[in-house]
Amino acid sequence: MTLNRTTWAWVAIAAAALAALAWAFWPRAVEVETAAARQGRFEQAIEEDGRTRVKDRYTVSAPVAARVERIALREGDRVKAGDVVAVLRPVMSPMVDERSRREAQARLQAAAAGVQGAAARVGRARIALQEARLEQERTERLAADGFLSASRLDSVRLALAGARRELESAQAGQEVAVQERAQAAAALQPAATTLTTRGALSVRSPVAGVVLRVTQPSEATLPAGAALLDVGDPQRMEVVSELLTTDAVQAQPGRRAVIERWGGPPVEGVVRRTEPAAFTKVSALGIEEQRVNTLIDVTAPPADWQAMGDGFRVVVRVITHSEDEALTVPVGALFPDGEGFAVYTVDGRRARLRRVDVGGRNGSQAWVRSGLQAGQAVIVYPPAAVADGRRVKPRRP
Repeated sequence: MTLNRTTWAWVAIAAAALAALAWAFWPRAVEVETAAARQGRFEQAIEEDGRTRVKDRYTVSAPVAARVERIALREGDRVKAGDVVAVLRPVMSPMVDERSRREAQARLQAAAAGVQGAAARVGRARIALQEARLEQERTERLAADGFLSASRLDSVRLALAGARRELESAQAGQEVAVQERAQAAAALQPAATTLTTRGALSVRSPVAGVVLRVTQPSEATLPAGAALLDVGDPQRMEVVSELLTTDAVQAQPGRRAVIERWGGPPVEGVVRRTEPAAFTKVSALGIEEQRVNTLIDVTAPPADWQAMGDGFRVVVRVITHSEDEALTVPVGALFPDGEGFAVYTVDGRRARLRRVDVGGRNGSQAWVRSGLQAGQAVIVYPPAAVADGRRVKPRRP
């Protein structure tokens, strides 16, 4: 029985439909990103923000309350040890209001009256002294003629000595009254409009270095201890980084450090000290963290970081482990597999699951001890559709 043309047409349509369905549901190759396992140096490090600061920073302060002249020095100027960095002058007398002026005038008048009273007491003491002298002369004549006893003569002599002491006391009181009058008169003198060089005090730099900051550039009246400027040597720089206490345990003195992202090339450093006391700091997410300051010395030549200044923001990498000939893959190629890690390699056009022994990881690379060979392609950030034996297609850059 032969088939007619219509039947053959329907058979062809059915075959085409079956072929289309098979093509639609046939598993396609998954596009993946790949990277090659490379042999090279691997470094495991603690990375944290930090800031630079001059090691020996000297704050020059006003030793006494005074009026400081305008400081001509500016940030970056060099000074030598002993150079005059500021000049202090005596503080001007305070202005006197009407009430205080009247009180001062009253005190001046009282002091003047005290001077007059002291002068009167001096005059009275002189008269008493003269009277005691005359009494002594009469008593000595009578005692010589035998009309008075020796005890009477002694009493008169003692009275003369007491009169002399009374005169000295009155004269001292007069001097005190004169000085009190001068003090009361000085309170009424107007404040000087100009300050002379008399009594000026020169403040000198304790060390040779560079002016880091001028706290008080303009002329002003300052209390004792007020900061004037900061001096230090920018060639002696250190970096302070606030590490988590769990990371700071690994940042032992002598560890190599790399200072990066300060605006120039990476700079070598070494951990000098981790402070013994930690502090609590709230992170940007509102989490309380225990951190500790770690001090890092810059060991590179100053010519390599001469543009780095005091207070610059930097990123510090404290190297905790390094391998010179390590097999590394991007850290995004690893994923957990049981109690260890695994990667997907590309074998021809198919993905192959390989378990690997990971020796360490940093922010970008993972050190693979075994399970891979140099040059093998691994899938980075494998999609969920990738499985062992699944066809894959490397994505072109």
